Amino acid sequence: MRTIVLIGLVGLAAQLVDGSLGMAYGVTTTTLLLAVGTNPAAASATVHLAEIGTTLVSGVAHWRFGNVDWKVVRRIAIPGAIGAFVGATVLSNLSTEAAAPLMAVILLLLGIYILARFTLQGIPRHHLGKPLRKRFLSPLGLIAGFVDATGGGGWGPVGTPAILASGRLEPRKVIGSIDTSEFIIAVAASLGFLFSLGSQGINFAWVGAILVGGIIAAPIAAWLVRHIPPRLLGASVGGLIVLTNTRSLLRSDLVDVPAGVQATIYVAVVVIWASAFAYSLREYLRDRENESSDAISRAREERQVAVTPAAVDTVAPTG
Repeated sequence: MRTIVLIGLVGLAAQLVDGSLGMAYGVTTTTLLLAVGTNPAAASATVHLAEIGTTLVSGVAHWRFGNVDWKVVRRIAIPGAIGAFVGATVLSNLSTEAAAPLMAVILLLLGIYILARFTLQGIPRHHLGKPLRKRFLSPLGLIAGFVDATGGGGWGPVGTPAILASGRLEPRKVIGSIDTSEFIIAVAASLGFLFSLGSQGINFAWVGAILVGGIIAAPIAAWLVRHIPPRLLGASVGGLIVLTNTRSLLRSDLVDVPAGVQATIYVAVVVIWASAFAYSLREYLRDRENESSDAISRAREERQVAVTPAAVDTVAPTG
């Protein structure tokens, strides 16, 4: 019973972070299941079954708070579902651990870019409101869905920083759209696992505990992301990406760093992250009128109105 309660609390905490920052639900819960001895495929299957419920509730909550761009959801969800189904099938028959360090390096670089960009510049507005094209979102969805199923988490860590880095969508819309589209990815991955594994190794009591915790946290997280200033949200997401992928890289076979040095690196990352957040908070307080969530939403809407259909066709995709 104590284990069930613990897993439920982890599900609640993971959904609170995921719904607020657009990532970390799958990574957090999968790590816990692996720590108690669950094999990788069964752990990922358990998490994705629970995510069917949590992502549905999270998506509805984000929609009610106005955090969803449905064009982005439509363009990224279907390729993501294909990638997730294929990834679930692959994981059931093959280990993909060799690709993890490379993915960690790529995401770490993206995280550094996002942390620096949102800390020093706030929300860049010159691309805000421009459309995110299928030629960008479809491959992104395919890769993120595959990584999500094979790694037990990855839809948010891959999708969120890539769209944030484009500068075309404010952070709360990025997070809400990624969280909402994740329902389709969770369904596809679960079908892939059930097709390949059946119910072998899946503890449905754990699925229920993770589900209950996530459902409780989902509307709270959606409310938070609607009210957190975008500059602070971007700095928070960037720092989380840097910290989680630094950890993944240091724990991989690609590098051989002593435990003491690893601890020093973690402390340095946390100090830099805290300093960046403090600087972002100071800049937000200095110009609250233009840095608030509502101000960024107005800027995006004004930009969308200013871009005519004819102009949209001539905009070169930079996402």
